[in-house]
Amino acid sequence: MKIENTKILKHSHLVGDYRLLVLDAPEISVQAVPGQFVHVRIPQLEGSALRRPFSLYRAEGATISILYKVIGRGTAALATAGEGSFLDVMGPFGNGFPIPDADIMPILVAGGYGVAPLYFLATRCSQKGVLFVGGATDLDILCIEDFKSIGWDVRVATMDGSLGTKGLVTDVLDAWLKDNSDRDDYSPAGQEIFACGPDGMLKALGDRTIAGGFNGWLSLDKHMGCGVGACLACVQRLRDEYNHDYWGRVCKDGPVFESRQIVWE
Repeated sequence: MKIENTKILKHSHLVGDYRLLVLDAPEISVQAVPGQFVHVRIPQLEGSALRRPFSLYRAEGATISILYKVIGRGTAALATAGEGSFLDVMGPFGNGFPIPDADIMPILVAGGYGVAPLYFLATRCSQKGVLFVGGATDLDILCIEDFKSIGWDVRVATMDGSLGTKGLVTDVLDAWLKDNSDRDDYSPAGQEIFACGPDGMLKALGDRTIAGGFNGWLSLDKHMGCGVGACLACVQRLRDEYNHDYWGRVCKDGPVFESRQIVWE
């Protein structure tokens, strides 16, 4: 873990309330793996004890990129940070996604800005796979051209039908799994699901992977206070290999867990 006074190289508006932040953070970038996050001290809120966690969208060379949505006081303040200014950033934190073997068909499922760590993962996969991304409207569908540019198949669902298939992203996934169930390269033994998004979506995906007999790697989104497992603000009920329940810390033990580990309340 490193603490860097990072320079903002780019801070751009994407669509709707979504923004992209590119930072000069060479020490963090070289250590980062897909699924990890950084903790950012927010400008104008320096007096606050709490930093804000953000998933890593990219880690390339000396830079890291963060994709975020303006949804509260912290992100509203972050949105005012100008290019050329500096942010105090700690990281990378947490356990990320396992990189799938070359013979594994990676299936990525994202809800809204949950697409961010999945793009980072896609850049590290040796085999191209399929991205399923869902949102309320077309304004919640992000960065799909980035996936297409590196050779990934992209399937979109929106609740209002403004882009892609109307309905839930899990409906689109179910249809695809059914259509491809007879192909050897899409058999349960040769595919894994990697997902990031709201809890309802993650639970539904976890149920599908368990029923289907293949692995599902789910990135949980919890309120994180310290980012290092000390404050216990982000505990999650989990199950170990001996079928014993215990309370884990999402920031320290996760945020990525295999679907069989998670005990949903």
